[in-house]
Amino acid sequence: MTQGAGEGPDVWRQGGNAGGPAVPPVPDGYTPTLPDLPVIEGTGPLYVAGDVHGYLDELRAALREAGLTDAEDRWAAGNARLWFLGDFTDRGPDGVGVIDLVMRLSAEAAAAGGYCKALLGNHELLLLGASRFGDTPVDSGAGTASFQAAWMLNGGQRTDMERLRDHHIQWMARLDSMAVADGYLLLHSDTTAYLDYGSTVDDVNEAIKLALQRSDADETWELFRKFTKRFAFRDEGGPKAARELLATYGGRQIVHGHSPIPYLTGEGVVEADADGEDGTGAPRVDGPHVYADSLAIAMDGGVTMAGKLLVARLPLTA
Repeated sequence: MTQGAGEGPDVWRQGGNAGGPAVPPVPDGYTPTLPDLPVIEGTGPLYVAGDVHGYLDELRAALREAGLTDAEDRWAAGNARLWFLGDFTDRGPDGVGVIDLVMRLSAEAAAAGGYCKALLGNHELLLLGASRFGDTPVDSGAGTASFQAAWMLNGGQRTDMERLRDHHIQWMARLDSMAVADGYLLLHSDTTAYLDYGSTVDDVNEAIKLALQRSDADETWELFRKFTKRFAFRDEGGPKAARELLATYGGRQIVHGHSPIPYLTGEGVVEADADGEDGTGAPRVDGPHVYADSLAIAMDGGVTMAGKLLVARLPLTA
């Protein structure tokens, strides 16, 4: 397995996936085929949404632009299917508002014959830990730390904590961590750490939910630490790591959030010209980023960096 380096905006990262279940070696040329793929219910068009991080207004605008909601932010897409890839809170101003919107759209989409579902992100783990364990010391591997300190350091918003209620906490704790839909393996984090929790999608989802039910500070910290890793598919060994996940869990392409596209491409931000014109200082992100021999699609447009909150229909079109 190849796991990328730990650089990026989140802290408390460590490398390695030691201790995970054994999986068969994956030939470099392996490409999963459709007959082997599990099927998720629903017949409407499939959409994915990248990291929101509390930017509620930007999410509302992106959903309307995609035709998924109307002017009053109600579900307007009939039997369409929408997956959020996690990280609803922190850094932006209204994470709880984002959660409330996603929960409401889930009910409205189901009533219309479609669905709106969400995956667990590392910032959901962080917020759960901060709300449950506060300043309880945990072993960070780099000295004593706490969820409260890590949450604040990673953009935690006090207004979100003040507005967080039991139903928000229960909703986050019950989210799946991965899914397969229409030949796409949907994840939050671009990491191979999922292999530490099982060799099937159902096993991984069940193992992580059970871990959260045990409500143990150190075990929750270990989950957070693992799913804050990133860049597993970015560098030379990236295609092999992507094939390993696809061979284990199914799918033809991985679709993930977590790592902002400008970090994956190394393009940085748009600079102003000599006269100071046309430079926005924002990341240049036009849409999802396909990479790792076309085995991975990144969906975090860098909204926290004044980039773009991405909502895209799959398959991608030029």
